[in-house]
Amino acid sequence: MKIKGLRWWILGLVVLVTIINYLDRNTLGMMWQNIVIDLGLVDPNLPEDQFNDISKKLFRDINLVFMIAYGLSQMFSGKLYDKIGTRRGFTFSALVWGVFDALASLAGSVKSFAFMRAGLGLGVAGPWPGAVKSNAEWFPQKERATAQGFFNAGASVGAILAPILIAVVYAWLGWKWTFVSIGVLAPLWVIPWLVINKKGPKEHPWITEEEKQYIVSGQPESKVSEDRALSWGELLSRKKSYAVIAGRFFLDPIWWMFVTWLPIYLGQKYGMDIKQLAAHMWIPYCGAALGSLAGGWTSSGLIKAGRSVSFSRKAAIIIGACILLPSLIAVAFVQDPMVAVLVMAVILFGYQFVINNIQTLPGDMYTGKSIGSLAGLGGAAATLGTICTMFFVPMLTRGDNWTPFFIMGAALVPLSLACVFLFAGKIEHSN
Repeated sequence: MKIKGLRWWILGLVVLVTIINYLDRNTLGMMWQNIVIDLGLVDPNLPEDQFNDISKKLFRDINLVFMIAYGLSQMFSGKLYDKIGTRRGFTFSALVWGVFDALASLAGSVKSFAFMRAGLGLGVAGPWPGAVKSNAEWFPQKERATAQGFFNAGASVGAILAPILIAVVYAWLGWKWTFVSIGVLAPLWVIPWLVINKKGPKEHPWITEEEKQYIVSGQPESKVSEDRALSWGELLSRKKSYAVIAGRFFLDPIWWMFVTWLPIYLGQKYGMDIKQLAAHMWIPYCGAALGSLAGGWTSSGLIKAGRSVSFSRKAAIIIGACILLPSLIAVAFVQDPMVAVLVMAVILFGYQFVINNIQTLPGDMYTGKSIGSLAGLGGAAATLGTICTMFFVPMLTRGDNWTPFFIMGAALVPLSLACVFLFAGKIEHSN
């Protein structure tokens, strides 16, 4: 049996598990205010502003544990995927995060939630270096940014569906069974993944000869006689690696500011309950999904038009940053909730436009056995940057004043761009 366009089937499964990934990530944030009240984690007799401040600190502490586990997993998952391959790597990650999200139904304290979220973080981090590696294996270089765009769009679609689906399941089954219902989706996904993703493109029994040649002939790394895996030390000794590592250290916290804090922001600033969150939270992530696709199509289109990979990636990064920075400043002064979520859609459009192309750089700079490792180091740096910013959120938003929160995000954009352009040089393979 031969399947035309097999690479798109593989990508489709990666996109699907990314959607599931974001459903699992969002369970706690969406239900946090209800869980706090249900379990009595904060004294209900406190004044509202004190109750909210304590609730934010508890939520921050749980998410700091999650982010530490996530960052460590990003780093080691990259090495793991390089060693065992994307087929087994994705399987391992999906099983780990699905089980831990389901087990969160048993949590009854801040410590137990932190433990379950740490396990979740170990699992959900894997697909990020894994997707970069999978796209480098299954796509010619001129299509990789487009493939990465679909992957990142999957994260946005998951974030769009999360408030709606979680609100519906919560209303039907309560928070405990919501964790279980969402948690089982990732293990179920493993079944079609193992059936369809049998081998890489060079050996897969279902790939057509035409597609195999199209993929391999468009991969610069296929022309390298020796594909040697570089150690972390070797990667860290090369200046161009820091375009990914430092660039993501400063840029990724912007995404996590919204993924982690958006339901808390809307709930505390505008008094939204879980139903109202479901009605508003999907809007910013529509912008993110469109930005993922637009960022990928822009740089891929420039490459197909004959421009160099280096010019195309950098041009797309600049365009996205010109959208991202002013919109982050603007949202800091918005007071109407509908206007706020619409501006946030523009923010996340610009963010995904930029990050899609930065995430593609490991495959542009290195060959197969080192791509996951650099992507993992970049993910670990991104997590470290997120932890640094997350620590200050309760202080910056004290008294429900969220303006400093958004100004902090705006300050990160030029720092990230400076790192990309300072360290990347000419973007091309060199190992």
